[in-house]
Amino acid sequence: MQNKEFLAIRSISGWATTLALMALILFGISTLTYRNGLGKLSEEGTVRLELFVTYLRGVLSKYESLPELLARDNQLVNFLLNPGGRERIQALNKYLETINDISNTADTYLMDRDGLTIAASNWQEEHPFVGRNFSYRPYFQQAMKGQLGRYFALGTTSIKRGYYFAYPVRREKSILGAVVIKINIDDVEKKWGYHDETFLVTDPDDVIFITTRPEWRFKTLGTLDKTAIDLIKKSRRYPIEELEALPVNTVKDYGFGKVIKIEGTADGENRTYLQQSHFMEEAGWNVQMITDIRPLRMKIIEVNVLVGIGILFSYSLLALLKQRQRRLSELKRFEDQSRRALQELNEKLESRVDERTNELVETNRQLLKEIQDRKETEEILKRTRSELIQAAKMATLGQMSAGINHELNQPLAAIRSYADNARLLLGKDRIDEATWNMVQIGELTDRMALIGVQLKEFSRKSSGDLEIVPLHGVIDGALEILSPAVRKNEVTIDVRLNPESIELLANQVLLQQVLVNILGNAVHAIEGSTTQRIEITAFEREGKAVIEVKDSGPGIPEEHLPKIFEPFYTSKPSGQGLGLGLTITKRILTELGGEIRAENSGSGVLFTITLNLAPSRDENKQ
Repeated sequence: MQNKEFLAIRSISGWATTLALMALILFGISTLTYRNGLGKLSEEGTVRLELFVTYLRGVLSKYESLPELLARDNQLVNFLLNPGGRERIQALNKYLETINDISNTADTYLMDRDGLTIAASNWQEEHPFVGRNFSYRPYFQQAMKGQLGRYFALGTTSIKRGYYFAYPVRREKSILGAVVIKINIDDVEKKWGYHDETFLVTDPDDVIFITTRPEWRFKTLGTLDKTAIDLIKKSRRYPIEELEALPVNTVKDYGFGKVIKIEGTADGENRTYLQQSHFMEEAGWNVQMITDIRPLRMKIIEVNVLVGIGILFSYSLLALLKQRQRRLSELKRFEDQSRRALQELNEKLESRVDERTNELVETNRQLLKEIQDRKETEEILKRTRSELIQAAKMATLGQMSAGINHELNQPLAAIRSYADNARLLLGKDRIDEATWNMVQIGELTDRMALIGVQLKEFSRKSSGDLEIVPLHGVIDGALEILSPAVRKNEVTIDVRLNPESIELLANQVLLQQVLVNILGNAVHAIEGSTTQRIEITAFEREGKAVIEVKDSGPGIPEEHLPKIFEPFYTSKPSGQGLGLGLTITKRILTELGGEIRAENSGSGVLFTITLNLAPSRDENKQ
């Protein structure tokens, strides 16, 4: 009893120690993962921040030299020296409007030395700059000191964000006024393509004027003192009475940035971000990027879960190993007894193994004999199938014999007639007419030879080897073989190939037999129909060639459709078929790597054949 209590207490203390160690490990891993994650976020953020800064610099540098170029324009210099009347002002307005359109700036205007705008590109707008005095703007004051003036502000007239460049217009060393261009910051912000990332640009007073978060625009990153507020009001940079401070609290500073917490975001939650900054000295801007670290916290949770599972798994594994050691020690006590029993069983097993080995040797010999017999049977079956295919060809030729006989008798009769005419014409010295009759005899002979070539090609045995076969040629050959039956029954054949140059990976002789079987069945099926029409359509789909043959016959009863590919099944009258044509057709297509199916489609039967397309010429070269 005391022993059991001791073990229980020991087990509880062990669990407490294990849990405490596990908590310590997870805390260390969380800290390490957090620091590494912040480092990785800072590296990625630095790259994106540099891209944004480069983009802003590119926009500013694009227009930086434009005011200086305009200030050298003699037309502006002469106008400041001699302003003239209303017509000259109107002409200068149009001139500045043209420059503004070409340079794609927001506004371009000319000011005299007192800050009065005497000409502007927006002279036709509802609130033009002409006649307005902007001497209070710092960019004008800098230009009047002989410097390139830079300034960001909301337009007092347009209430649009803009960046201003101003440059003094001189006559020798005397400053006559200043030419100013304005860049539309709204366009700069919209053209930045990475709006899923949070960027913000602040002025020297920490007022946010460019940001991918519109709700933060014209807020400050801290509370402004009275001096800064007075300067903003004096320069009329922001025609807004109150600049609300964004509630930002610094959590911790790092070398690569600092972690901040912003309270009351758009979704009402307090969010923690990694803040990174880059100061643009030439513009006096502080470009900042803030990255939400919620994904990092989720990653820490995931890592802790995985590590916790790993620790529990390791602990469980150690417990199992300990238990296994105890079991092995228990099993060792039975080892001697088991060894003796196993030794006796081993002797018995050896004798049974010998017997079983002899049986397996005999079984193996019989199995080898059965394999050999099976190979011989398969060879016989293959030869039989080939002979059956050839017999089916001969049967097809036999069924077409009457039509072929008629097809050959007509040219023979015509040849006899043309020969008799030629003999009589030669006797009357009508050489030209006799020659024409001889030419007709030659053409009829070629026609008979073509029929013979098609029949010879159809009747010969195929090697079964696959080759590149033009589909159009196979269809033409099959129609030539069936032409007597087609003409006899006045069947209309409609052939549509898309594209015309479809090539298959097949055997020409076997594929031609397939089409002869299917088209021959179609010719028989439409006998006696009001419309005797067969449509042959072929197209490519998903790397395969699809051939569709549709007749205008009465169709096949639904209960008979599943049986039409079975051996000796036929719907023809007795003596007109063995019922092997479609069976052989399906077997041939299977060997060619294709398939066939039949279905009733409106009036008539639709046979659909699917075969592999031939590889392209480029693939063959490779």
